Parts: sequence; C-alpha cells; structure tokens
Amino acid sequence: MKLALLPLQSIFFPGETVPLHIFEDRYKELIRDCRKEAVTFGIPVYINDSMTFGTEVQLVEIVNTYDDGSMDVTCVARQVFRILSFETQMEGKLYPGGEIQFLDSLNDADKSLKKEVLDKIHELYELMGVPYTPLPLEKFNSYVLVHKMGLSFNQEYELVQLPKESDRLLYMKRHLNSTIAMLSEVNRTKKTIEMNGNFKNFDPLDFEDFNL
Repeated sequence: MKLALLPLQSIFFPGETVPLHIFEDRYKELIRDCRKEAVTFGIPVYINDSMTFGTEVQLVEIVNTYDDGSMDVTCVARQVFRILSFETQMEGKLYPGGEIQFLDSLNDADKSLKKEVLDKIHELYELMGVPYTPLPLEKFNSYVLVHKMGLSFNQEYELVQLPKESDRLLYMKRHLNSTIAMLSEVNRTKKTIEMNGNFKNFDPLDFEDFNL
C-alpha cells in the first residue's frame, strides 16, 4: 500500500504515544490531511543514511497551534513496515510518501519468558538505584519498556525489525544479562576501590617460628 511518510531519526514502537512538533509546510499539510481524511502516515527511521523500516502512526490530537501555523500533535504508533519505494512528493502533495509492506507480528511468547525479562528489568533498575513501579505480567510486552532498558539506537532499530514477540524478548534478555553483569562488575570494582581507600587494622604477624 502507499503511505505518506515523515522520516525522522527516531524509533517508535507499536502502542507508543508519539509527540511531534510540526513546523515544515509539507508536514503541516500532512497533518491537515490526516485530520480531514482520517488517514495514517508512516515514520521511517533515518539511520546510516538510509531508510528501510518504520512505524505507521495515527493522529490522535492537535494539542497546540501557533501563529506561524506550526503545531504540537500527539499520535499513536500502530504497525511496523518495510519501505518498498520512496518518492520525495506524493502526487498533488508537498509531503513525501512511498509503497510499504507491513510486517506480520506474531505474539508467540509464553508467560515464563515474559516474567524472566520483567524480573531482569527490575534487577537492572535496582542495580542502578532507579525507582521501579512493578508492572503486572498481563500488561507487559516487549514494546512497553523498550525505551527504558538502555538499548542503543542501533539496538532499538534491530529490535523493531523482529516480527516475533519471542525473538524480541530473547533479544532484550540477552541485553539485560550483559548489562547486569557489567554493572555488577562495576559495582564490585567501586566497592574494592572504596575499601582500598580506607585505613586498615592489620593483625600483627608472629615471626617467632619463622625460617627462610
């Protein structure tokens, strides 16, 4: 299908609220069309000088409109897609668009894997001393806390391309295991350094029966 596109150096995951400040004329036109015709648009991820994957979003609300016509809007992310073709202007429009294909999303993860990942996230937050509000297992999926577990931009881009929930959770689990191991070692090293900086009370050695 053909979709209007607003490329950004940002990654949005299905279900996520997407706040945008719209100031270019072409994208002002896009938002007006979305409001008038109830159409969706896509946000392709601009990364490594290319665009291959992105997320479809739907306009929810125009929060503010300014004197110069710029807008603050909120959208909700829906489905991940692959770009098949790109054109800098859609026919009769100022904004770009392209042919896209939605990725099938398979919710194949079992509860035990979800609990493992959720417990690891809790462990990570405790190690970092970050406040953590427990999330019920039934409300947790790979997209809920993906921005809050220390993934790099490239890692998030790899994750958004995975169609299976089980693969996304396993990816997150591997990252969490390595991050927790690294932080645990840092904390151990920190304690060792702090201990070495303190005065120590050494027991006197008895050399009475000492021989070389």
